Amino acid sequence: MRILFTKLRHIGDNLLVTPIMVATRRKYPDAEIWLAVRRSTEGILAGCSEIDRIVTTARPEETKRSWSDKVGDFATLSLIARTRFDYAFELGDNDRGRTLVAASMAPVRGAHRGEPGLNAFWQRAFTDIVPAERSSMHQVEMDYIIPKRVLGLPEEPPALRFDAAATRPWGASFDPESEEFAVLHAATRWESKSWPFDRWRATLARLLEFTPRVIVSCGPGTAERKEAEALCSGFGDRVATTGGKASWGQLAWLLQRARYYVGVDTAAMHLAAAMQCPSVTLFGQSIPGQFGPWRCPHVMVAPAGRKVGEPSEKPGGVPNYRMLSIGVDDVVSACVRASAMKSGLSHS
Repeated sequence: MRILFTKLRHIGDNLLVTPIMVATRRKYPDAEIWLAVRRSTEGILAGCSEIDRIVTTARPEETKRSWSDKVGDFATLSLIARTRFDYAFELGDNDRGRTLVAASMAPVRGAHRGEPGLNAFWQRAFTDIVPAERSSMHQVEMDYIIPKRVLGLPEEPPALRFDAAATRPWGASFDPESEEFAVLHAATRWESKSWPFDRWRATLARLLEFTPRVIVSCGPGTAERKEAEALCSGFGDRVATTGGKASWGQLAWLLQRARYYVGVDTAAMHLAAAMQCPSVTLFGQSIPGQFGPWRCPHVMVAPAGRKVGEPSEKPGGVPNYRMLSIGVDDVVSACVRASAMKSGLSHS
């Protein structure tokens, strides 16, 4: 049996489909499982050995695609078209993923109805379409609907997957194996998810009152690295940054050992959930119930979190106006609670 899944979204979204990979492997141990994702987002799947093959496509923006991207996309489409699949599922609610599933010519092709809904063309391209309303569900549950129904998977999706065997040690200036520390991730490429730098600085100073050390993680982009370096400045050797050099496996290694994680809604948050690291997440633009940490100990700080049906940004306003309603005391209090979770941690 060969099964194709497509999820052409962002890096964190890749982790959110790992429960499907795990459940499918448990149900069909001899199946060959393929997953199609956006090119350059696949690194975070290094800890999901249930996937037999990962194929990629370029980012969706036409103006940002090179000729090599287009050649690569054609190669991916051709590979899928000439490979025999028994099942194919589109999980990203986008036409590029639907095109790959349609090209597979699998006898069973499943999708959600999409938002606002599949048009007549796409309805004819799929054999199974789930019409259920998904807005009140977590994204993991949303993605799980159609494979669960078609493949007969267990009712509840398992936890996110990043196998400890795929982690790699990070060379910190202290011993993460024996010294307590937290991981802080302030960086985000979404302005609507950003929290003011001065509040992060104030929070970091407060965290050091009850946390021996803090590692500030960030991506490799210049702006993220500079922000992380500025956050660390003035705190001596008790605060250090990954400098954008940590691989997903190395960050997973740190999160597995951290007392807690604190940061915004981003891929690092989902990786913390996969490693069962108690998490504190600031939510403003994102809908907490849809994108919060999945099946791990956590505290969500979202006094102004967006509700289902609300626009992501206030018309004519500041993109991160919801995040601005979150105070330093809110975050520090949540970190105190998360810090106490580690010793009594129970995995679900």
